[in-house]
Amino acid sequence: MVGPRRTRAAALVACLCAVALGLGACGEESEPVKVVPPAVATSAEAAGGMDALIKAAKKEGTLHTTTLLRHWANYGGLMDGFQRKYGIKIVNSNPFGSSQQEIDDIKRSRGKASAPDVLDLGDAFAQSAAREGLLAPYRVADWDRIPANQKDPDGAWFNSYGGYVAIGCDESRVKVCPVSFADLLKPEYRGMVALNGNPTTAGSAFAGVYAAALANGGSFDDIQPGIDFFAKLDDVGNYNRGNPNPEAIVRGETPISIEWDFLNLRHIDELRGTDVRWKVSIPFDGSFSQYYAQAINKYAPHPAAARLWQEYLASTEGQNLRLGGYARPVLMDVMAKDGTLDEEKAARLPTIEGGAPTFPTAAQLSKALRVVEENWTEAIDG
Repeated sequence: MVGPRRTRAAALVACLCAVALGLGACGEESEPVKVVPPAVATSAEAAGGMDALIKAAKKEGTLHTTTLLRHWANYGGLMDGFQRKYGIKIVNSNPFGSSQQEIDDIKRSRGKASAPDVLDLGDAFAQSAAREGLLAPYRVADWDRIPANQKDPDGAWFNSYGGYVAIGCDESRVKVCPVSFADLLKPEYRGMVALNGNPTTAGSAFAGVYAAALANGGSFDDIQPGIDFFAKLDDVGNYNRGNPNPEAIVRGETPISIEWDFLNLRHIDELRGTDVRWKVSIPFDGSFSQYYAQAINKYAPHPAAARLWQEYLASTEGQNLRLGGYARPVLMDVMAKDGTLDEEKAARLPTIEGGAPTFPTAAQLSKALRVVEENWTEAIDG
């Protein structure tokens, strides 16, 4: 039988250990998290725990997404995996839309049952939507493992995947493929160089302009040289306004494409069995990396499913599925250390010279987007 003095001593030791570990003072009990409806829950815990969130999401039965292309960062695999795992139907609208169109959609559809529940946005657009109060704060279970520069401090969005701006080229139509932005100005590339989208509305094109800026004396604080580069590319007759999708590439309409490496690398798979020989290079004179943000519409018609979708994208399963589409998961370094990364798929990604990538700050992104919005149209079409 244990005496009362020994019992008290054991309790005192446990208490001192708890204090040393920062677990609170003796006699204190952690205050329970108040359970709230999914529509206002800022975490799975606040929604009653993951099991409760899953139950609520299954009851809703549907998730509305927008602008998700199946080949983009393996959204096909992610949507299929989510539906198979939870039995929740995904309805994806406007698959060829842009980040700005997503923002416009949630404004226009507020209060409607057909409104998008979740968003996939370039960082500059995610920050814009957060400033407008359009997003619902939510922290996924792995929030603390996401690097601080890859998430909103108030929980409005987090980055899920990203890549590097790359130059794709059809070696069957182009004698010598370009490997730098400087190369793109050569006369042999007349009418060949396409940009994936309009940089005033599309994150991929915006990143292409940023990379061109870095290659031409610009910086994170100065994107104007990138706009000037594309104006010059247009002046010499090399700029191609076509959309560099696989169909256009096969037809020979866009033999050179500036877009994310995960899109250009995907073209290699998509174009097997055709006459196209697609080569991908990350320009050594303008290395630019950026990630895409995930966010929840503040007025999502399926709030539980929206939050469960975020959890799925940040999970080990979801992050490894990104690698299936050649995209770099935001938790790649963390997963490599804890042994959960799909090393075989990670090995397919191109090696990047230099140190770890640096990223523009929120203020720099906001300023750069504003400069592009004000000057792009006049520079290219003026």
